[in-house]
Amino acid sequence: MSQSFKLNLLFQDRIGVVADISRRVADRAMNIVSMEVERKQHLADVYLEVDPVNREMSGKEILESLSGLNGLQSIRFIKTTPNENRQNTFHTVLDNISDGIISIDAKGRITTINQLARTILNCHDRDLIGRRIDETVAMDPTLLSCLEGQQYSRLRRSVSTEKGQFEFFTNARPIVDSTGRIIGAVEIMKDMKEIKALVEEVSQPEKISFDAFVGNAPSVKQAIAFARKIAPTPSIVSIRGESGTGKELFARAIHAESLRSGPFIPVNCAAIPDSLLESELFGYESGAFTGAQKSGRAGLFEQASGGTLFLDEIAELPPGPQAKILRAIQEKRVRRIGGRSEFEVDARIITATNRNLERLVETGTFRQDLYYRINVLPIHLPPLNARAEDIPVLADHFLFQINCKLAANLQHLSSEALDKLIHHSWPGNVRELKNVIERAAILCDTTMIGVESILFSFDLATPVLTAGKVAGPVEESNDLARQLNALERQIVAKALKSARSIRQAAGRLGISHTTLRNKIKKHCL
Repeated sequence: MSQSFKLNLLFQDRIGVVADISRRVADRAMNIVSMEVERKQHLADVYLEVDPVNREMSGKEILESLSGLNGLQSIRFIKTTPNENRQNTFHTVLDNISDGIISIDAKGRITTINQLARTILNCHDRDLIGRRIDETVAMDPTLLSCLEGQQYSRLRRSVSTEKGQFEFFTNARPIVDSTGRIIGAVEIMKDMKEIKALVEEVSQPEKISFDAFVGNAPSVKQAIAFARKIAPTPSIVSIRGESGTGKELFARAIHAESLRSGPFIPVNCAAIPDSLLESELFGYESGAFTGAQKSGRAGLFEQASGGTLFLDEIAELPPGPQAKILRAIQEKRVRRIGGRSEFEVDARIITATNRNLERLVETGTFRQDLYYRINVLPIHLPPLNARAEDIPVLADHFLFQINCKLAANLQHLSSEALDKLIHHSWPGNVRELKNVIERAAILCDTTMIGVESILFSFDLATPVLTAGKVAGPVEESNDLARQLNALERQIVAKALKSARSIRQAAGRLGISHTTLRNKIKKHCL
């Protein structure tokens, strides 16, 4: 095996330096492996790698053979040339990024393949550089189409290897020189498992942050900026907004950026029966009531100590618990049911409601002192119909998430479908939009989602004949079902408008609190 020598020669810069070096190397029966010249002011730094024909030629002899060149100021051996350092850095970067990368030259020969691409294609032990991509097992020759000027993005591919089935999305582009001539092509592969893991990471509610909020509306940006500013403080935050605007996610983001080490404990004040509210919030001692655990139980205030207690739908609290919550917030101490001593708690309080608290205070339904205690830092989240410019980007965001979860080809919304979304009133806000997009992604079996796949709540009474296609004429029985559905919505909406709370509205309608809440969710009220 031949042994090459790497040298650094420093010259006084002049014309003909490279020619003189080449002649001297040839005269001494050596081959030039590589030569690189860097000019710095009046000096020329030459990095030279030579391979002597005489294998017994020593390093000292090589130095002597190159000495005496006109203008040579110094000469020394080096371990690596600048080009080698760049190549090593380049390959290290390529092998440590999270995408598989393959590039070819103008003749379709592989010029680059990084470690992840070798893993995906199960070709670790093969020397692929210089081989045509269409002659290599497990390689997809589609990349050759880019040499004709074509390009593709988000193309789903799968490869069967000895280690199992690999699924990934791939993007490819031609490589052009300064004149626009195509000199090669590059393909970038993203492993499907990594995309799914990323989606799950982003969509985990306990890991939510303000970076996960999608939207460019000024009202949303202002709310996020204000929340970021107050997140590190211990002050109480009151989040106001219609149902479905993302109040809990916003509360989780505040907790995530508060740097509090304790847990985020959410509690829906309207979902807990009155008889269990106090025991859930404040806990109980052993034997406090029939059915109590023998060891007692810590309440949510205690469980959230060091973290954040999120009191959702706080406007639905009965007067009794309102008074006890007020004292717990003021004193930062709670007493379990049946207990004699109080526990100190350090829970940051965030409340949320879709009701008009000021009106509830005027009618006496909500305690005025509690209102002033929780309304220290109010944040108002705008409804979706007030930020129509965010609907396209939100729709694309949800569609990408759903496609990844379903392991389906990436879909796109047609202009007609997008127009239908923009002109909808969105009574269910962002939550309703997410449901509509998920429904469309499932019903449509093509990559382009048409307007017929965009179905709102009032469309669901119409039977679906095939995936993505809605039946044209409506049967008489279905028309009756739709009318009954619309009538029920009107009755529920009227009862909610006239009642002071959901519980009171349920009593007037003669149904349970839980049943009414299900109907509210059903009709997006």
